[in-house]
Amino acid sequence: MRETTLVIDRLAYGGAGFGRIDGKACFVPFTAPGDRVLARVRRETASYVEADLIEILEGSPHRVSPPCPVFGRCGGCQWQHLGYPVQTAAKEDIFGEALWRLARVERERLLTAVTADTPWGYRSRIQVKLFGRGEEFRMGFFAPGSHFVVDLPGGCAVAHPAINEALCELRQVLEEFPERDRIPQVDLAAGIDAAVVITVHYLGDRLNQVTEFWRSRRDRLPSVTGICLQRGRKATITGIYGEQRLVYTLPATDAGEGDTLKLTFSAGSFSQVNYPQNRELVRTAMEWGNLSGDVKVLDLCSGNGNFSLPFARNAGTVVGFETVEQSVADARYNALLNGIATSRFEAEDGVAALRRLITNGERFDLVILDPPRSGAAEMAGLLCALGPPVIIYVSCDPQTLGRDLARLQKGGYRMVKSRVVDMFPQTYHIESITLLERI
Repeated sequence: MRETTLVIDRLAYGGAGFGRIDGKACFVPFTAPGDRVLARVRRETASYVEADLIEILEGSPHRVSPPCPVFGRCGGCQWQHLGYPVQTAAKEDIFGEALWRLARVERERLLTAVTADTPWGYRSRIQVKLFGRGEEFRMGFFAPGSHFVVDLPGGCAVAHPAINEALCELRQVLEEFPERDRIPQVDLAAGIDAAVVITVHYLGDRLNQVTEFWRSRRDRLPSVTGICLQRGRKATITGIYGEQRLVYTLPATDAGEGDTLKLTFSAGSFSQVNYPQNRELVRTAMEWGNLSGDVKVLDLCSGNGNFSLPFARNAGTVVGFETVEQSVADARYNALLNGIATSRFEAEDGVAALRRLITNGERFDLVILDPPRSGAAEMAGLLCALGPPVIIYVSCDPQTLGRDLARLQKGGYRMVKSRVVDMFPQTYHIESITLLERI
């Protein structure tokens, strides 16, 4: 493959630096705006080129020294080589460009990003990949674009300190496990109180022996509060020992001060990975929702009640729909834990729920949705038919958000404002919150 030199102009969604070769867009991972680099073309189409970095000929002033010794080989982070202000500015630019291109949203409607006070050691959940064959054992993350496990020496720079402490203990125990090739992954999650729950993915059939193995080594995992075993889908998760719920807190009002709610989630269930930024996300949603005691709220993709329950403290009633039954159980548990009787949670797909609500003539004052990365293409059309006066859309992908905003705007909504909430420092991933009102 041919080699070429180019100057990197900016950063692109996906994490690569963007420049041009012979007029074509060229994407080079692990580069910085202002770099002049030597790159090897890996893939070329009629409109763009993908290339790998060979050498930095002239380094950008935006470069910093990445703290992780495997950065660039591990696929977890893309931007550790950039100062944090450069990262957040790039996310604002990428976000703004996507919303203009896909939904014609002007920059004036985009608020300044909510940056993280702590851009390191923030992740409360990680999934560690394992490779064990003979004497060889690696525990870490996949390399970019492959299933090769890059070993993590000592821990992960963006993981919660409690998780890194548990990782060190876990490595020593796993080195003794007799079927290391039968454990492809271990999930680690930490609560706000630094409690850690581990979920071991096991592909073998020696359940009794495996259970005894972990129970007999409990004293060698002092940082671990509980261990679970998963064999296939999440419905197979069973406890081996200890507590399987983790706790975090949320503001009970949009002021973000004083009274707080205590929320839990079970092993294997979804929760936001950055607790401080999640608090900001929820506080912003409550502020923009302008909640009062007679407001009726619909929460689509309601999870464990992350938005529903703070809303229920300040609104009339909240109804939440979620496809994952364990998350629904968590939400109901959290409602009881916090003494909230004005919320109801059902295990039902958001699309099916919307169709039923429309057929039944139900009305809501506000709808909040926090869909997966694939967005809410089908729900967007149904929301236009449901016609709530206010929609708050929480997104983790600007491309699918832009697509869905275009549909909502055509269906009678005006995008009032939106902002990035940087949930994932050191990576290109973009979390955002958007307010829409019925015209």
